[in-house]
Amino acid sequence: MFASTYQLEAGLDLIRQSPKDSGRVELIVCRPAVGEREELNQAVLDVDHGLDGDNWLARGDRHTADRRAHPDMQLNLMNARAIALIAQTRERWKLAGDQFYIDFDLSNDNLPVGSLLAIGEAVIEVTAEPHLGCSKFSRRYGREATKFVNSKIGKMLNLRGINAKVISAGKVDLGASIRKING
Repeated sequence: MFASTYQLEAGLDLIRQSPKDSGRVELIVCRPAVGEREELNQAVLDVDHGLDGDNWLARGDRHTADRRAHPDMQLNLMNARAIALIAQTRERWKLAGDQFYIDFDLSNDNLPVGSLLAIGEAVIEVTAEPHLGCSKFSRRYGREATKFVNSKIGKMLNLRGINAKVISAGKVDLGASIRKING
């Protein structure tokens, strides 16, 4: 059921071939409540609320002093090639809990903190908050997958994904382009 370390490492070359300047939104997922996932054909991004209908704001964050949602973690983006390798079937992609699965190079070299991306009609900014595999990720995809995304190369390539915040509101359609504005 889970991908082996060998399978995961064998997929690194394909992940490294992800587009660097302009890619595509492959899947949009809203999390209306803890443990719930809803696939969307269109998302609306808002500067204050993140993805409309998502529970990011209401859920808050146990790591912030006031337990409110972390402003630099409004959105989670994951490389579509990485999740395809890890999840093994498209139906299991959304279990990762990210909102956007994109065919785009999310590596630190390609998207340093502060990079701006146009995604559909919206603009988002890559934030410094790390996005790593956790116990939930391990239960859903296996220990080998968690070790893979949290490894030195996994962190360099941001295989678990990146965090971002909305800079300019707008709609994002499934299949929309995502492209670098700066950098």
